[in-house]
This record gives sequence, C-alpha cells and structure tokens, in this order.
Amino acid sequence: MTSGSERAGRVAGKVVLVTGAASGLGRASALMLAKEGAKVAVSDVDHAGAQRVAAEIGREIDREIGREIGGEIGREIGGEALALALDVTDEGQWRAAIEATVAAFGGLHGLINNAGIGLMKPLAETTLEEWRRIHAVDLDSVFIGCRDAMGPIEASGGGSIVNIASVAGVIAAPNLAAYNSAKAAVVHLTRSVALSGAERSPQVRCNAVLPAFIDTPILDPLVPSEDPAVRAKILGKLARQIPLGHVGEPDDVAYAVVYLVSDESKFMTGSALLLDGGISAQ
Repeated sequence: MTSGSERAGRVAGKVVLVTGAASGLGRASALMLAKEGAKVAVSDVDHAGAQRVAAEIGREIDREIGREIGGEIGREIGGEALALALDVTDEGQWRAAIEATVAAFGGLHGLINNAGIGLMKPLAETTLEEWRRIHAVDLDSVFIGCRDAMGPIEASGGGSIVNIASVAGVIAAPNLAAYNSAKAAVVHLTRSVALSGAERSPQVRCNAVLPAFIDTPILDPLVPSEDPAVRAKILGKLARQIPLGHVGEPDDVAYAVVYLVSDESKFMTGSALLLDGGISAQ
C-alpha cells in the first residue's frame, strides 16, 4: 500500500501553507498541490471553509491511492491536510499558523500568499478606511507572510514563496485605485523578498503570479447574478476584453503555483508571471 509521503508527484514531500484557501484560487491551488504530493496547510479566515477543503483533499488522496481512512477534518484525514483559521492581517495568527504547520508536518517548504479582497470604486468615492483595508489584506499580509515564513522555509532546506498579485498590478483602471496600488506593491515586494531569499542558505525563492479575470468569487461584483445564463452572458462580455477570448479558470493559476513551488522552477525567482490571456500584451 502506498503511503501519502511515498506518493509520486511534482511537489512530493513538500509542506505548503496556502492562505485564502477556502475558495477560489486558494482552494484550487491547495487541491492541486495535494494531488501532486504536497502536504497542505489549508488556511482561511473562514475556518469552516478551510475544514471543508481539507476534508476534500483527504477524500481525493484516499481515492487516488485506493484506500479508505477514518478520522476527523484536518490533520487526521490521511495526514495530508491541516485546516487552520487565519486572519492574514493578524501577526499573532500568522505565527500560530506557521508554527502549527511545522508541528503537524515537520517543516515548511512553500507559502502561497493568496488571500485577498477587491474593491471597485471611483477614486473620489474611496474612503481612507477602504484604502487601508485593501492594503492590509492584499499587501500587508503578504509582507507578514513572507517575513515570518522565510526562516522556517530556510530551516526546512529551502523552498518557494508564491505571491498571488494581479494584472491590475501592471494595468490601472479608474475604479481600482486601492486594488491597483496594493497589487503593484506586491509585485515589487516580491522582487525584494526574492533578493533577500537568495542570500539565505539554503535559498528561498519568491515569485508572483498575475492573473487577469478568473472565474472565482472575486468576480462577483462584476458578475453578480447566480442565474447560469445571465452569468455566462456577463462572463462573455468580460471575455471580449481578453485576446484569447475566454475568462480564466482557477486551475489555470493552480498549475502555475505548482510549477513555482516545484523544483522545476529552481532557477526562477523575482519573476512576475502574467496569466492574463494576453491583456497586457495589447
């Protein structure tokens, strides 16, 4: 019988903490990392949602290797996933999440800074409180995560940090001032962290992924309807802005995350990987 630690995969044997993993890009990344052999700490301010994804990982792994395991949600499910409550704006919760991950799995090799929120509002109508909230969740949390994970990743033999930024970090819009600012800062912060990580021994790589429109809950302000036909029509309008002609799927980003965590990308650091269907090429 094959154990979880013996499963082959592109990130086999690695321990990865994913933030904002209860839904959207975080969920897709956590599932794909687990499928490719990683042990995953699934974290989110929505703890119940994180538990559901951890359970989903457990079921998928059990099915994949042909075994059935009992146990509760979290670390008991095949030893493959750990569900954590994490408000990424809280330094204390960051420390606790990293410590819990290391304690559960014996180390930390990767961090996916995915948690984020959006705000679509004209500049003149954006309040200082909204500006600060967007930067706290979308930028400050990335700084805290990079800072606090760097030491444990180095101590575990080196690894990779992946920051989920956005094409909005390189292309501005009049109703995205706070979001534009935060995501642009994440891109440049990534470069600084990469240089810092290169000085470590073992080294810690850091790269950013910049998606455009991906069909996740963050698009809800643009695609408010739950009616499948209406939603498809609105997504079609968004797709017309994309040279490739379609909105992205969460797995499009998850594939990039797996690559950047894996040793396949061992010579890649400080990069901003655009996954935008060609928008930025126009």
